Amino acid sequence: MKGETRRIRLIIRGRVQGVWYRGSAQEIARELGLTGWVRNLSDGSVELIAEGESSALEALKAWCLEGPPLARVYDVLEERLKPCGEPATFEVR
Repeated sequence: MKGETRRIRLIIRGRVQGVWYRGSAQEIARELGLTGWVRNLSDGSVELIAEGESSALEALKAWCLEGPPLARVYDVLEERLKPCGEPATFEVR
């Protein structure tokens, strides 16, 4: 439903570190008006938490399936979380 606020956690697997994935994800998330954060994980994947309107979250997830030009995404796992309103912006950790 448009206008509904949701929060999701994505784990993005593939060649997603060292290819400007986090910075690109931050740019896209901010353009979509989402809040949250993105960080590298020690296993080579990327973790992303985002909160905002359902339609914006779906657009972000669609982007995450492709990523920036040098990325090779093999899998995106999604978990729905309870919205909490933090952080107030979208940041790279």
